[in-house]
Amino acid sequence: MNIGLLLVRLVVGLTLSSHGAQKLFGWFGGYGIAGTGQFFESKLGLRPGKVQAVLAGLTEVGSGLLLALGLATPFAAAGFIAVMLVAVMTVHKPNGFFVTANGYEYNLVLGSSALGIAFIGPGAWSFDAALGWSLRGWPWGVAALVVGVGLGLGNLALRGQPAPAAAKT
Repeated sequence: MNIGLLLVRLVVGLTLSSHGAQKLFGWFGGYGIAGTGQFFESKLGLRPGKVQAVLAGLTEVGSGLLLALGLATPFAAAGFIAVMLVAVMTVHKPNGFFVTANGYEYNLVLGSSALGIAFIGPGAWSFDAALGWSLRGWPWGVAALVVGVGLGLGNLALRGQPAPAAAKT
């Protein structure tokens, strides 16, 4: 069981961290803060775009690394849920379920995987276990879900309308 949890934590956590590195540093084919910020502001209505890009990138890198390490696992899951909820609602929902049409399938897998780990715990091969922290079970899973959804909805509530397209002359 512990090797399975470690494998899931590493794959899911490092996957989200790499998406954050795309936003923050332009690594792995990403657009960095300037490009991501421009997209967030002009296409998604997330303002100010650069601030939103930094917050999303930091949340993705931080939550991903925490989950991979099995450290403060429910808090990591809450970060996953928040950024995946915002991604679904601003980008992917209109495209349906499947990732082949830019749907929300991928976001659902990442967010629900992190939430599942919040409920069952990160396993014996984790920093939580090494520190003697028992941050798992029903209360921690529900807390991760409530905090993650709350943060995501809070971000969405502050969202403005995307900037109108510039007129062509």
